[in-house]
Amino acid sequence: MVLLTLLMGLALSAFPLLPSAQDETVYIVPVEATVEKGLYAFLDRAVSEAEADDASAIIFEINTPGGAVDAAGEIGKLFTSTNMRTIAFVNKQALSAGAYISLNADEIYMVPGAVMGSAAIIDQSGNTAGKKAESYWFAAMRSAAQESGRDPIYALAMADENVDLPEYGAGKGELLTLTAEQALEVGYSEGTVKDRDALLAELGFEQAAIKEVEESFAEKVARFITNPVVTSVLITIGSLGLVLELYSPGFGIPGFMGISSLLLFFYGHMVAGLAGYEAIILFAIGVGLMILEFFIAGGIVGILGFIAVIASFFMASGNVMHMGITLLIAMAATILVSILMVKVLGRRMKLFGKIILTDSTSTEGGYVSNKNRTELIGLEGTTVTALRPAGTVLVGDERLDVVSEGSFIQKDKKVKIVKTEGSRVVVREVPE
Repeated sequence: MVLLTLLMGLALSAFPLLPSAQDETVYIVPVEATVEKGLYAFLDRAVSEAEADDASAIIFEINTPGGAVDAAGEIGKLFTSTNMRTIAFVNKQALSAGAYISLNADEIYMVPGAVMGSAAIIDQSGNTAGKKAESYWFAAMRSAAQESGRDPIYALAMADENVDLPEYGAGKGELLTLTAEQALEVGYSEGTVKDRDALLAELGFEQAAIKEVEESFAEKVARFITNPVVTSVLITIGSLGLVLELYSPGFGIPGFMGISSLLLFFYGHMVAGLAGYEAIILFAIGVGLMILEFFIAGGIVGILGFIAVIASFFMASGNVMHMGITLLIAMAATILVSILMVKVLGRRMKLFGKIILTDSTSTEGGYVSNKNRTELIGLEGTTVTALRPAGTVLVGDERLDVVSEGSFIQKDKKVKIVKTEGSRVVVREVPE
């Protein structure tokens, strides 16, 4: 009996009990809306939490139309760098950057009616990007498919319209978009499930502890602010507000709007992990130098301040090219709106009438710099000094500073006043 007990103990020590499903933890993380740098910051936090919790797997529930290529590239690296089991659950759509993100997961599952593909790289104007960018994107899509053991031809067809796959509705000139059935057929999906519960059952995680990671309020704000369109709007409002504030006394609504917009810009990029305090410090130094320019002549201080402000924007941005385009848009919009407010709205709106000078010191308005003495024209006088061509003339009892028409006139000669222009009185010698 003792011998049997010892043998059972040795067997149990040689084959330890496997953990039950109840001891497992699965993280579910949403990947929704536009793909941008703010999304990467959220996903990075979610993966870190799952790794710290020693999770069995992390499911990324994907429903996105795509977004920024650089952000997608970083998210793809995030997926492949973790040792956890990663599952992309395409719940409706994984287009463009979303398709690339899905291909970097260990496994892909889709719901009926879901689609994945249409991953052409385009610029901010909606046009096809240049050859360099396309070449990079084609290589990235192909590599993502190969790393997960999938046929790269379909990934290329998603990004390159020159790949001909008419049997899947992607002839030349068309991008490939796979349905759930097609993805399963070509090996781009491990299965089709009707919902999340069916996916957990398929993966064997029915009894696992489920932890859903949600975006914090700060992360939602950061995702909104780091959108390239919103970034352009914020910088435009910021620059326009500060420009209008220069034309108004004290500190008012334009200045408040400008400062608030720029603070929002830096706050969103800090939360997204794109900017640090050094960018804000550099911005503050730049603004300080530009204000100092009003008290120091020369222009060098102002130029240095302007350069510091521009540099702070680039430091806060995760993409130099996008920020360059954003600043050009903001500058153009600021100039156009400033002209519109001054020329069109300045005379019609009371608000702008208070901060914009619309009166002009014209003669028609009753403003004169010097009285034009037209009553002197035709009067004669005698030169008190020689005119070379300026000098003094006595007209009646009044001494006048005059100029000749150009010729030299000697002292004690008779002259006639032929023109008056403000304080300028022109005379001509009278022949004797």
